[in-house]
Amino acid sequence: MNTSKLIIDFKLAHNAAGQLQFTAADGTVANNVYPVRAFPIAAPEEGISIIDKEGSELVWIPDLAELPTETKAIIQAELALREFMPLIHRINHVSSFATPSIWDVDTDKGSTQLTLKGEDQIWRIKGNKLLITDKHGVNFMIKDVEQLDKHSRKLLDRFL
Repeated sequence: MNTSKLIIDFKLAHNAAGQLQFTAADGTVANNVYPVRAFPIAAPEEGISIIDKEGSELVWIPDLAELPTETKAIIQAELALREFMPLIHRINHVSSFATPSIWDVDTDKGSTQLTLKGEDQIWRIKGNKLLITDKHGVNFMIKDVEQLDKHSRKLLDRFL
């Protein structure tokens, strides 16, 4: 069993222009860098790359949990700015059990409607997690189907 901790040999900070700045152990500085998740849905806290503006990887981070709190917070804040995937908390109504159908949902970003083109736009991900893509290509996630209220699960079951 490998119990060694990740050795942090880089620093992240924001420069005067507000861009994320990477400083390597040897003092090399890269401006306008950004984090990218390798597995944004299945393992969002694992496999993060810091990429420069040309798309070259500067560092690979196997697990965010191994980072110092300040570095982890900077990476999570940057990822939140770049990623948009509302979490569905409740399905209030569906226009039809045949597709396409319009769903009224409550998400962590507020209430909205999504249009489901077909049942094939609902994917089961690891465990009870679902990914739903609407007709505009926006991905919505249900983190745990079992945590939905009874009404939401009943509506969702008609499409699974």
